[in-house]
This record gives sequence, structure tokens and C-alpha cells, in this order.
Amino acid sequence: MKTYNVRFWKISKKKSGTAPYLVRWVVDGTVFPRHFTTMALADSFRSELMQAARRGEAFDTETGLPESMTRFKNGVTWFEHACEYVDSRWDKVSGKQRISIAETLTAVTPALVRDKRGAPEPAVLRAALYRWAFNKQRRESEKPAEVAAALKWVTKASVPLADLSEYDVITAALECCASRLDGKAAAPGYFSRRRRVLYNVLKYAVTKKRLREHPIDGLDWKAPETACEEVDPATVASPAQVRELLTAVSYSGWRRGPRLVAFYACMYYAMMRPGEVIALREQDCDLPERGWGRLMLGSSRPTVGTEWTDDGQVQEDRGLKGRPRKAKRPVPIPPELVAILRGHIARYGTAPDGRLFRTERGGVLQASAYARTWKAARRLALTPAQAESELARRPYDLRHAGVSLRLNAGIPATQVAEWAGHSVEVLLKIYAKCVDGHDHVWHSMVDNALR
Repeated sequence: MKTYNVRFWKISKKKSGTAPYLVRWVVDGTVFPRHFTTMALADSFRSELMQAARRGEAFDTETGLPESMTRFKNGVTWFEHACEYVDSRWDKVSGKQRISIAETLTAVTPALVRDKRGAPEPAVLRAALYRWAFNKQRRESEKPAEVAAALKWVTKASVPLADLSEYDVITAALECCASRLDGKAAAPGYFSRRRRVLYNVLKYAVTKKRLREHPIDGLDWKAPETACEEVDPATVASPAQVRELLTAVSYSGWRRGPRLVAFYACMYYAMMRPGEVIALREQDCDLPERGWGRLMLGSSRPTVGTEWTDDGQVQEDRGLKGRPRKAKRPVPIPPELVAILRGHIARYGTAPDGRLFRTERGGVLQASAYARTWKAARRLALTPAQAESELARRPYDLRHAGVSLRLNAGIPATQVAEWAGHSVEVLLKIYAKCVDGHDHVWHSMVDNALR
């Protein structure tokens, strides 16, 4: 029902609260309140209402909004907009980015519904959103009955996109970004990535004129305390421990183990990511008979999953992380790695395209395979107590150890960051940790200073 019987009250302020500024107006005898974090936002909203009244717009008695605002309110829903955003970005981003977008939207969407009545099981809803709704390639494919029912429910229950301009709604979405599935705080990097995706989704809404202004800009909201994402020193192996582990790899299966010694060595001595090692070719390597060598890295093959790649392959052929597609990253490598790589090439040769690492039958290495070999090697190389600990728990911890080793050796952080393919800020925040077993170095330095 529409009416022109509208009155406006002055902006009031509470003594406490995250949104202390209150705008109230009366539509046909019904009082409508709206809370804001700043006086400027409250005054802007009240001004819009008053201007609509001066233009002669009728106000809706249910929402309290004028016709111009009601059109936004009753427009596209959050779920419809999120699916459209996925489609708009699908062909422009990598498989990893597609996954990041889908994960964020899956975390946020269950909180952006009118009510929970008739809601499916949380696990079913998450699977329906992640694997179908926010995957452009699978959205129209055949679905299990429970998945189809879950998507039908969320389509009807999703809030209007315009509701995200309200403080309680947008902060609820941000809180979902800052929390893990178990309710605990997410790591800072994880929250930052999710917030960035959410920001871009809402920026797209402003561009499409579905929102008047970006709800996050100027928002007075502080994320809850997030979990620490620094590398735990207990995971970082010393050089001696790494050598023991590499020796154990050669005994971890007579067929696969020896082929993977150089693979893990690259992660430690050259600080490479697994995808970069998989993509390494002979033509990328400068391996002299004596002394230091150099790798010229230019590509990566990260594991993404068949559902997220255009060609249906598990891995995606792409450039270096965070760099232009044709960018190169030179990495000097010590004589130990030079010798290991020369021996690997002499024994196993290379693939037709020059790749150094492949399966016995010429296939691409899979993450599950080299993870199993590493698990077996840890049992052989480490003491029972160490094997039960977090020490070098994952192959990726070799990269952490390689970065930490160089920092502790006194190499400037700017240089280590360039070799590792990181920004200096990320390097110092995450990787600058002591190598396990090197405490005596720091003890001697303190002893010398005390003398």
C-alpha cells in the first residue's frame, strides 16, 4: 500500500553501540528506524528520504521506503546477482581464482536469507552452492534431488541485493568471511582474500546500478581477531634434517621414490612451489659441472581440479603466481641442487616438452602421489617423536625451510623475496622464522654480546 502521509524526525545518537546514529521517519502512523555508523551516512540517508517526499513520491507502508528506493529493494536478489557475477568473471580468471570466488560466495550466501524455515542440511546446501550454483560449467548439469531442492530453497529465500546496504546485513556477510566452517577465526590471509572477493561482487552491483553506493566503503566495522598464519618454527626442518629426508625419499618405493628426490630438493634449495616444480623444464635450467647454477622460472602447473579448468584437466597451465603471464623469475641454486638435477636428468631424461618431472609412464605428477611418498619418507628419516610432530609435515614445508634458511643466513629480505616470488611484506610476516636446530647460533650471539 502506498501513501503520501510521511513525517521525518531528527537524527538521534545513542551513547554506545557500533551503529549509534538513528534515522526515524513515520509512514502513515508506522515508525521506521535505520541505524548508521556515522553521522554523515545517517544524514545522507535522511536527505534521500526527504528529497523523495519533495518530489511527490509515494511511500510504501510495509518497507517505509519511497518508490525510487523500493525499486532497488525489490530488485534482483543476492543469490541471482552472485551467480551472474560468477558468469561474468569465469572466462577472465584462473581456476584457482574461480575456486576462491566460489568458496567466498558459498560461505556468505547461507547467511543472506530472509529466514531459515525449510532450510536444507548445511552440508547439502554448501555442496549445492560450491559445486553447482557457483560453477558456471556445472550449473545446468544434472543434479541429485537433494541438491536441486537446496538450490530451489536458496533461490526463494535469498534477500534482495539492496538489503546489503543495511549495517546488520553487510556485517553478517563480513563475519562469514572472517570465520572458518567450524566457527573458529580464519587466518588473516584467508579473510583478506574472501573480503576482496565480496568487495568485488558488491562493486559489480554498483556498476550494474543495483546498489546506490558500495556498502563496505566507509563501514565502521572491525574484523574479529583472526588466527595466526605465520609459519610455525616447529614445521621448519634444518639442513641436516632435509638431507636425511631426501635420502629417505630414495628408499620410499623403488619405482616412485628415487624419481622424486630432485622434486623435493627443488622445493627446498630453490624455494619453489609444487606447481612450479612440476612445470620445470630442462631449458629452464643452467647446470654447470661445478659451482652454482640458476633456474629461470616462467610457468606453473598448480593442482586445481577437473571441475574448475576449461580443458577438464586436474592441473592448470599458467604463469607464475602474482605475476604477468610471461614474467620470469631467476633463482640461483647451490651446487647440491645442481648435482641432484644433473643426476636426475642423466637417469630419467625428460618429457618430450622438456619437463623434468613426470610419472614412470610419462604422466603428470599428482599431489596425492608425492604427498604419500613424503609421508613414507618422514617415517624413515625422523625419530618417532619427530614423525608425530609438525616437523616438515607437508612437502610445502620444504619451501618454508628454504626461505627461512636464507633469511637466517643474513641474505636481505628484498633479495630472498625476489627469489621466492613474494612481496617483502608477505615474506617478513609469514616466513621469517628460525630454523629448527639452529638455536645455538642465536645463543652464541647473545653470549658474545653479554661478554
